[in-house]
Amino acid sequence: MDELQRRKDKGARLLGLEQLEGALAEYEHVVKLAPDDGASHQQVAELRERLGRRAEAVAAYEEAALAFARVGQLLRAIVACKGLLKLEPGHTRTPRSLADLYGWQGPSLRGTANPPHKEFAPLPDGRGPAAGMPAVPLFSQLAREPFAAVVEAMEVRKLPLGQSVVEEGDHGASMFALVEGRVAVVRHLEGGERRKVGELNEGSFFGELALISEGPRLASVLTLAPVVLLEFTRERLVQLERRHPVVGQVVQSFYRERMVENLLRSNPVFTPLQPEQKQAVAREFELREVKPGEVVLEQGQQGDAFYLLLRGRCTPYHVQGDGRERAYPPLREGDVFGEISLLLGKPVTATVRAEVPSVVLKLDRAAFERLILSQPGMRGALTRVGTERLQRTAKLLSGRELHEGDLRV
Repeated sequence: MDELQRRKDKGARLLGLEQLEGALAEYEHVVKLAPDDGASHQQVAELRERLGRRAEAVAAYEEAALAFARVGQLLRAIVACKGLLKLEPGHTRTPRSLADLYGWQGPSLRGTANPPHKEFAPLPDGRGPAAGMPAVPLFSQLAREPFAAVVEAMEVRKLPLGQSVVEEGDHGASMFALVEGRVAVVRHLEGGERRKVGELNEGSFFGELALISEGPRLASVLTLAPVVLLEFTRERLVQLERRHPVVGQVVQSFYRERMVENLLRSNPVFTPLQPEQKQAVAREFELREVKPGEVVLEQGQQGDAFYLLLRGRCTPYHVQGDGRERAYPPLREGDVFGEISLLLGKPVTATVRAEVPSVVLKLDRAAFERLILSQPGMRGALTRVGTERLQRTAKLLSGRELHEGDLRV
């Protein structure tokens, strides 16, 4: 075992014994041997803070942020910045330096009055980033001032193993970035069974739907290890949008693309599309809020777009000859609709109306034809899906049993 690892191990042991001065001495030696070891800089900062050495702690937090940044660990760098800002609220130099590092490479926003920052500036310690620095979702699209404001607005949360971050059904009001640790996503299935449907690792984001619209959480998130999280609330987002409108635009773009990418990745119909084609499709979807009672599609009219239900509940209705409405099973969050009319060149087969405040993603006819139907194999695959749905509609109208959730417009 080399000296660096020995000192880290000794520092950890002393820290566990609450021998703070001894632990600090070991970690200070580690950062002399390894200046780019962000985690050790972070330990130095936290120990100095606990020992009441405020000015020295501020300097160590800044070193930690820059060390994390140099190796592309932006979320950890932001946590270090939060420690720094707690001790020195007026300190904006380091958050702006991180924005210079990550903002220059972010993709542009279509129709944005204030485009993302594109210039690169070196870090204040004169040491630049490694080549090929990865873009980070959400943050990479922000210029210096909005980025610094978002960093200031976020809160650090630390939770032990086995704790609930959010609970399914609870009112959601914030988004999270997982800085350290692992979490499980748990959901109640239709039969009432509670099952883990996936895991999220460091660098993952979750809960962003709560920044866009109010409503219950769609799943629970439980810690599988001690975790460090960054939390960004809807209240803080609203406050930031007044000063930096681009923040709201970036959040909506981030959310829209994540939802569409999930659809394109998980729906087997879109398997023929190449990754770059899926990215092009994701950029074309528009986010739209729908009020209760509002009609999204109307029976008998020519369809204008392909839709994905993100939040809320919409119900398809067939208007019979005598004017009475017959409801189909309601569309669930994640369902798509409107493609039958686009595919088969026929009028919409049912009226779709929002039952509660809802959010949909809309891909207009021109984009649907240009980006999806033009690709080899896509028209045939989607036509088969549309024909199957028309057949199920016919069965429903003839009075045959239909399992709830099986029909989509």
